[in-house]
Amino acid sequence: MSEYYTMKIAGLERKLEKFPVSDSLDIAAFIIFGDVELTIAGCKELLDRVPEFDVILTPEAKSIPMAYEMARQSGKPYIIARKGVKVYMRNPLEVSVTSITTQKEQKLYLGETEVEQITGKRVLIIDDVISTGESLAAVRELVSRAGGIEAAACAFLAEGDAADRDDIIFLEKLPLFFK
Repeated sequence: MSEYYTMKIAGLERKLEKFPVSDSLDIAAFIIFGDVELTIAGCKELLDRVPEFDVILTPEAKSIPMAYEMARQSGKPYIIARKGVKVYMRNPLEVSVTSITTQKEQKLYLGETEVEQITGKRVLIIDDVISTGESLAAVRELVSRAGGIEAAACAFLAEGDAADRDDIIFLEKLPLFFK
C-alpha cells in the first residue's frame, strides 16, 4: 500500500507518493510530467520571483516541461543540458553529477550551439526539485564554462536542507522522511 505526502504548490494541492531511497530514508516523488495545470501555475509564480534573465537552462529531463512553459510565458529561449552526447552536438562541454534520485554518476552536456547561446548571457537555471544541490552545481559549472552569467537558480521545490539555502528561489519546502 502506497503512502503519500500532501502539499500545496502554487496554490494547488498535490499528493506525492513516497518511495524509499535507502533503508533509513524515503522521499516524496514530485513528477511534473503530465501535470499541465501545476506546470502553468508554478512557472507563473516562479517567473514573478526571479530577476531579469536572457536564457533558461535546465538539466534533462523532469524539468523540461517547466523550461518550455517558462520560455512560453517569458518569451525567452530555453536550453536543455543533455544526459548524452547527440550527433548534432559539436565540441560538447561535459560535467559529471550524482543526484539523490539517480544514485549514480551521470554526465551533462552542452553542444557548441548551446554554449554560443549562453556566452555573455544572464542564465536562469531551473529544476523541478533541488535536494542535495549536486545537479545544480553541475549546471552552474556548465554556465561558468560556457561563459554565461547566472541570473538565479530556481525550482518548484527545495527538498530537505536545500530549503535552508539562500542561493536558490523556490516555491515550497519538501521534507525528507527519515525512518
